[in-house]
Order: sequence, then C-alpha cells, then structure tokens
Amino acid sequence: MLYVKASVSYFVCEVSSCLSVYRKCESAAAAVMLCLSVHGVAWIGDIFLCCASFGFDCPYNKFISFTRLTYYHSRQIIADEVETMYGKSIRMERVVDRKTGNSVIVPMDHGVSIGPTEGLIDMKKTVDDVANGGATAVLMHKGLIRFSHRTSGKDIGLILHLSASTDIGVTSRDKTLVASVAEALKIGADAVSVHINVGAETESNMLQDLGMVAEECSDWGMPLIAMAYPRGPAIKDSYDPVAVAHAARVATEIGADIVKCSYTGDVKSFERVVEGALAPVVIAGGPKMKSDLDILNMVYDSLQAGGKGVSIGRNVFQHRDVEKMTRAVSDIVLNGASVKEAYQPIKV
Repeated sequence: MLYVKASVSYFVCEVSSCLSVYRKCESAAAAVMLCLSVHGVAWIGDIFLCCASFGFDCPYNKFISFTRLTYYHSRQIIADEVETMYGKSIRMERVVDRKTGNSVIVPMDHGVSIGPTEGLIDMKKTVDDVANGGATAVLMHKGLIRFSHRTSGKDIGLILHLSASTDIGVTSRDKTLVASVAEALKIGADAVSVHINVGAETESNMLQDLGMVAEECSDWGMPLIAMAYPRGPAIKDSYDPVAVAHAARVATEIGADIVKCSYTGDVKSFERVVEGALAPVVIAGGPKMKSDLDILNMVYDSLQAGGKGVSIGRNVFQHRDVEKMTRAVSDIVLNGASVKEAYQPIKV
C-alpha cells in the first residue's frame, strides 16, 4: 500500500531522497547505515516504507520489519517523553507559584514522627486556613488525606510524603518508604516528597530509596521534593553550612526537583548552599521559634540568598492565627513584601 504523507511536497522530496539513497547503496543494510549517520532511526523507517511502496526489492525483509518497529517505537518514546515532560510541568505549577517560581509549602506529616500535636487535629480547618492564607501546597502522609480533603474553599496543591520514622523508634533517623508514586497518582497528589538523613547509619538505604523514587517520578511526570538533612553519628552540627550544602547537593544529584534543607543562619553561608544545590531550594521551619519576627526574618533572608520559598510546619499551623501567619509568610515569598510589611497584620 502506498505510504502517503499528509503533505504532497514533503512526500515527493522524501521519496526522492529515499530512492537516491537506496540506488547509491549496494544493499538495504548499507542504506540503513548511511541514513542512520545522517538522519537517525526514525527517518530510516520512512526510507524503507517508501521503497517498499514503489516496489523496490528489499532483500532484508526481516531487517526492514525491525526498522519499521523501531520507527514507530521511537515515535512512541518521543510522545511518551513529551507527555511526561508536560505532566511534571503541569503538576509543578500546582505547588509552585507561576509568577515567581516560589513555593509556600506547609508540611503536616508530624503525626508520624511525634504523635498527635496541636494544629493537626481538625485537619480540614488547618488546611482551609493555610489555603486562605496563600500557601501553594500542603504536605502529608496518605492516611491523613481523607481527614483533610475539603469539598469547598480555595484550592491548594497536595504533596504526598512517602517516607517515615517515629521519634520513639530506636532508628528514628532511618526513614523508610511507606507509600509510592503509584499511590500518589491514584490519590491525585501533585508531587511527592522523600526524607533522607545524610550521614545516618542507614544512609545507603535512604539514598537507594530516593534514587528509586526519582526514577519512578521521571517515568510518570511526578515532581519530587527531597528533604535532605545532615544527621548522623559523625555530624556535630546539623546546621553547619558545609554539611547542609553537601546534603542539598546529594538530593539534587539523585534526582530531586526541589530540595528542602535547613537555613544556615545567615545570607552569605546560605548563598553557598543555594549555589551548590543547583536545584531550587526551600527552607525548613524547624522547631517552634520564639517570635513571629524571627520566622519572618529567616524567610526574608533565605530569599535574599537565592532560596525559592519555604516548607514551614509548626511555626505556621501552631500559630495563634494560622491564616494570618500563612499570609505573612506568603506575602514575603510570593509578593515581595518586606518583613515590616508582612508583620503588621499579625503584630500583637
């Protein structure tokens, strides 16, 4: 059957090229090799389909069949890659602000680590408050989603946390996978996150897990956030800029799209963390801070160093006014407000 192209002019030109290549070569195999070096595998399929359409004798029928399969398979691979690329981009826009490229993430995964805690009991209200305050996403374990999903109110991105450990366990620094990328897709999550402790006794297992999840995220177009901290027997200071920078770089090199790490205390040292990480960096909130100004100053300084946002939990969801505190952080991260401007609405 004649191999017809949608464009007549393109078809004529390509047939002419096909016949020219085929006639100059001693065999179909030679034509394949020549075209492979010039045009690539996909175009070879066109050559032999054209030659076959015009009745030219191609003695390597099996090889031609293989070429046809390769041709169509290569097109499918390209289509899959395009779909995956757009899939990740679309999902990323649900957790990252389109205008600034920054994120205000409120993690709510603390129940596994420390048990029931203030701010994470009435989950729907907490999610509603941070959404109204302007956060771009919330982060939680899979079992909490059914208690947090609202059927009304402002939309907000959902990040499924895949790893866990408890503070009462003997290996609390050892994070193990408790969910998968496939579950995240089923649930409707916009991204996934994995926690690694660089320097821990079980570092190799956590790095292996992160690598496996990164591969699955690449296959399915799912954004990956890695929480990377230097924690272990040999780590004397988990906020040491060199150690934090090392952990952040590890996360990037294994495949994280966004890296969450600790703020190192000053703009200059954190600039080196951001510069070395390559991937966008968001800061962790850490333990509950003494004052709102401490939090807002940390957020502001991290942005001056090149950070791309925050992932702050307790200092937001345990605030006396969750919505207003979220708004203050969001104003700095997403709207470019100063600390003074952001602080005014929550000032006591």
